[in-house]
Amino acid sequence: MEVYLPIANVALPTIAPLVIGVVVGALSGMFGVGGGFLMNPLLIMMGVPPTVAVATGALQITASSISGSFTHWRRGTLDAAMAGCLIAGGVVGAVLGNQAFVFLRSLGQIDLVIALAYVILLGTMGALMLNESIRAIVRSRRKIALRGKLHQHTFLHGLPLKVKFRKSRLYISIFLPLGVGVVVGIMTAIMGVGGGFLAIPAMIYLMGMPTTLTIGTSLLQITVTSAAAVYLHALSTQGVDIVLALLLILGGVAGAQAGVMFGQRLRGEQTRLLLGIIVLAVCARVAFDLVVTPDELFTIQYQPEG
Repeated sequence: MEVYLPIANVALPTIAPLVIGVVVGALSGMFGVGGGFLMNPLLIMMGVPPTVAVATGALQITASSISGSFTHWRRGTLDAAMAGCLIAGGVVGAVLGNQAFVFLRSLGQIDLVIALAYVILLGTMGALMLNESIRAIVRSRRKIALRGKLHQHTFLHGLPLKVKFRKSRLYISIFLPLGVGVVVGIMTAIMGVGGGFLAIPAMIYLMGMPTTLTIGTSLLQITVTSAAAVYLHALSTQGVDIVLALLLILGGVAGAQAGVMFGQRLRGEQTRLLLGIIVLAVCARVAFDLVVTPDELFTIQYQPEG
């Protein structure tokens, strides 16, 4: 049975977006990432236009993140103050990213920019997470005690306007979470991703947050930032496909609950190892699609102005 997607202007098997939603929702609850880095490439490979995949993906990420963040809120595994700073920066970043998205779309280069952004960001973050998690597992098996803190102090920790984040037991400049939020907001608007695969490493290695608090905090930030990106895309690009979004959301909400329960059983280094492998696998697929010769060398498509 197929379903027609009016905005994407394609027909897909009904089960396909439901399965994608379940998988992405599970990733969201397990790792604290929006899952757009996996969902959007899959939707594009199925024939959904990249602009529609980005805008609609942000809506699905919002729904699945609400479910996951609520669960972490009840369990006390998120830092609301830290999430508030990330959200403030994220909304600003979403506005900036949406303006860049509209500009690149007018030049006809948005598809290439989205693909290159996936390759660069996913490759970099995946490699860093994989390397660190393997080293942590090796140390734990050899029973080598790690002295000092997980993160290294740099000039960023000397920035002014320091505030206390009691839940995370941190005393850092407010510019750190605000800056991370801005970058994540830009990525959400341009790539349709929640940005958790960047925010979580930044919270762990740059700010020094406990791993147990980063997932819930990231999900709460993703919820608000993605919602802002959806609103901006609906106004500027009209690329939000409600039919596709509903199918993705149905699968995503159920998957998020299962992901939270499973993620609680994994140690921090195991979580980072698994996420790093997934990120690198998606990066390899996107890079392959960039260099392989397409079946059609060019297509003609009508694009309304505005």
